[in-house]
Amino acid sequence: MELYLNATSPYARLARIVLVEKGLAESVTLKWCDPWADDADLLKANPAGRIPALVTEEGTTLSESLLIAIYLDGVSPSMPMIPQDCLGEVLHLAGLGQNLMDAAFNTVIARKHYGNEIDASELGQRRSRAIQRLLKQLDGKLGEEQQTSTINLGHIATAVALDYLAFRLPEVSWKEDYPPLQAWHAGVTARESFQQTAFC
Repeated sequence: MELYLNATSPYARLARIVLVEKGLAESVTLKWCDPWADDADLLKANPAGRIPALVTEEGTTLSESLLIAIYLDGVSPSMPMIPQDCLGEVLHLAGLGQNLMDAAFNTVIARKHYGNEIDASELGQRRSRAIQRLLKQLDGKLGEEQQTSTINLGHIATAVALDYLAFRLPEVSWKEDYPPLQAWHAGVTARESFQQTAFC
């Protein structure tokens, strides 16, 4: 398999963490690329030019991090990322994490192309409000959760989104504002899969 990615994409990082947790990292070739440069190989794998993109052993190409994660979960039975006994809860949490990731990522991209003044626009304010609502809900949901040795797709999506927020939007002081969420996050990101894939 081949995975197209870069070092700062939260979406690519989610896919990489799933690979590590599933014990599949050695069976995948990492294809580092710049999605903004219209990389020819990436465009062949994903005409939208977005990462991550996965090329399976059969040559099928997959895009979108959560879809790639679902596929990888089916490739190996070890460490299920979407346990069937709590399917709804895992997907609910994965959705919250994905929404937080999207709001943060879109803020970063908008600033890159239009400057920080874009934050004052209607869309910029909407993204900012969404980030705050999501943080509040995640704090209430995860702040009391006991750390376990298992991890699922919801945990990964949420922890990656929080890491990305701290990496790209440090002015959103979620660690100071939500200490229980920060404690949960610290426990999850201490895992080897998060250490191997840290943003740089």
